[in-house]
Amino acid sequence: MTVERLWLIVPAAGQGRRMGADRPKQYLSIGEKPVLARTLSRLHQAYPQASLRLCLDEDDAWFDPCWVPFGDWQRVAGGVERVDSVLQALDDLAPEAAENDLVLVHDVARPCVHPDDLQHLLETLVDEPVGGLLAVPVADTMKRADEAGRVTVTESRDGLWHALTPQGFRYGVLREALHGALDKGIRVTDEASAIEAQGLAPRLIAGRRDNLKITHPEDLLLATHILAAQAEAMTGAVVDEAE
Repeated sequence: MTVERLWLIVPAAGQGRRMGADRPKQYLSIGEKPVLARTLSRLHQAYPQASLRLCLDEDDAWFDPCWVPFGDWQRVAGGVERVDSVLQALDDLAPEAAENDLVLVHDVARPCVHPDDLQHLLETLVDEPVGGLLAVPVADTMKRADEAGRVTVTESRDGLWHALTPQGFRYGVLREALHGALDKGIRVTDEASAIEAQGLAPRLIAGRRDNLKITHPEDLLLATHILAAQAEAMTGAVVDEAE
């Protein structure tokens, strides 16, 4: 199995209300650039040949097309939930995408995904019939809480992984899985969960732990430090990527 054409879908229609900011989190700044611009730049660094579908709220007043480094890209109307945005993008691709084309879906709030992980993911998925996702094994002790916020049991972390993105699947399989899950009322938290509902087992591809998802205010500072450390390691010199 080969990759004839590579598609990227980046859902970016969320409001990020947990950040308590005056704008959606994808438009908050890390240095002089918004999160969205940094995420797209990192994806383009690894996949310059990809075709991008960027899912934005129809009333988005913050977006600037100059932040998109891809030559082949289109804006797609985002939905209420992440799954709605991804499905809208997949449906939009129907006239162009082949059933076996590879589709990678990446959170706009993950600007720190490392280029090495992106390359390793693509290389692994070229010959992977089901598809897979970047993930990291759970390292912390896991507690299950009751409704009062008290521990009911300590869960074994054996075999548990944190799901990251990108997550990659063949176009036809992913579109069918997402439509099928929604038709059956299955809650879709990520693309892999829809694939799992089809009775398939996505491959877990070990990634780096610094693939941070910006969710809370303090995550912006963490992302700034991560990007600076990555830049230093990749260039062999101190480079402040946040400037």
